[in-house]
Amino acid sequence: MKQVLVAVGIILRHNQTFVTLRSDDKHQGGKWEFPGGKVEAGETLLTALRRELNEEVGITVNQTKPLMTIEHDYGDKCVRLNVHVVSNFNGQAHGAEGQPSEWVSIDELDNYDFPAANVEIISAIKTKYS
Repeated sequence: MKQVLVAVGIILRHNQTFVTLRSDDKHQGGKWEFPGGKVEAGETLLTALRRELNEEVGITVNQTKPLMTIEHDYGDKCVRLNVHVVSNFNGQAHGAEGQPSEWVSIDELDNYDFPAANVEIISAIKTKYS
């Protein structure tokens, strides 16, 4: 099974992170996620992250810091998530594609239904940023 390379942005503001709700028609639909998306052919990870965050949540990334890389097999799809923390950006994060979105306290992330691959991300964020 082919692995999908994904750039993920943990957008931080004070003690909160920005999350969006996946459309029901997408893989892992109906679950909350940290914004980001597939790295396209010819793109670097950071180029993809900047493009995806601009398209999905309307921000311009100024600086990122690597957090972790996770590989997860969902059975129907394998993903490699390259996760970066984004705390320096321009614009107001919002669901730029019409998707529900919100700022969530890091301590409240466990109350949201995320895809299984995000469990490690949430743990890392809580350890480093709460």
